[in-house]
Amino acid sequence: MKKAFVHEWFEYPAGSEQCVESFMNIYPDFDVYALVDFFSNEARAKYLKGKTTRTSFIQQLPGAEKHFRKYLPLFPIAIEQIDVTDYDVVFSNSHSVAKGVLTKSNQLHICYCHSPMRYAWDLYHQYLRTAGLDKGLLSVLTRYFLHKIRIWDFTTANRVDYFIANSRYTAARIQKIYNKPATVIYPPVDVDNFPCESNKDDYYITVSRLVYYKKIDLIVEAFARMPDKKLLVVGEGPELAKIKSLSAKNIELLGYRPRSELKVLLQKAKAFVFAAEEDFGIVIPEALSCGTPVIALRKGGAKETVTDGITGIHFNEQTADSLRAGVERFEKTIDTFSSAAISQDAQRFSRKRFEEEIRLFADSKIEIFFD
Repeated sequence: MKKAFVHEWFEYPAGSEQCVESFMNIYPDFDVYALVDFFSNEARAKYLKGKTTRTSFIQQLPGAEKHFRKYLPLFPIAIEQIDVTDYDVVFSNSHSVAKGVLTKSNQLHICYCHSPMRYAWDLYHQYLRTAGLDKGLLSVLTRYFLHKIRIWDFTTANRVDYFIANSRYTAARIQKIYNKPATVIYPPVDVDNFPCESNKDDYYITVSRLVYYKKIDLIVEAFARMPDKKLLVVGEGPELAKIKSLSAKNIELLGYRPRSELKVLLQKAKAFVFAAEEDFGIVIPEALSCGTPVIALRKGGAKETVTDGITGIHFNEQTADSLRAGVERFEKTIDTFSSAAISQDAQRFSRKRFEEEIRLFADSKIEIFFD
């Protein structure tokens, strides 16, 4: 059977691209499509097994390499111009528009959904405020466009035969927004690359792109009020200036760090701190695999990946005070955490497990659909 794989964009590797790598392992005969592809040769070799991506017209637009996201209003029509009508099976790997690719009734479409489009749905009002689009003519135009894209996003859910969600949290959002059921298969984590380390140093760590919804500012604000506790912040992004303004002497902003160095930082940390309401948060299982407890907001995917009192600590509200209370609770119970047990728990997110579950799911649906 001919198989097509549709991804939103290839820019730099992140959690979604870890799934791409596994999909290429499962079905090496995929033809790959995306809105744009600006992968480095190194990334292409690792995640796409050297495959050439067939891209949309967005790829050729002025400034697309650095600013393709500014063409967001064109994404729905661009994804619909991708022609996959010659394929029997279509997989989409979607957190934005990939699921909207056009298919026929005799084609099976399976979507691995990382999230319904968050800036159009649950982050809508937050997005407008943060982008300074809550007032004025541009605000009116943006609201109108996002209204239209919500309608498009909802209707294109019917183009998918089966949804797979990356967490129970995402599955609930798929049910709420699209009124569609979803099977939960957690994303692949390279746990073998993050071995357990029981000998910890005296610092906390957080790792993230510095964007507003990751709430790194909240973490920095909380630790600035705890001068006796050291925090390392790994990552870059548009929130850097704001985070610097909130920082204190006990907080180090390390910027980007290569994976080899990040692994050591995660291994030696006394705890990893996570304050976002995220769909899954792949860095959490990476930290757990290192035997490092996680202090996380009790919402989103972290509620599923971190077991309170066993592999980490939950705090209940997305505030600096609630996070501080979580850190204090962790400090009082730190001797009860076992690095070996935490690392063992992380094995449930392994790449091998993901690929086996995806293969079983997809093969069973293919057999039923083409019976």
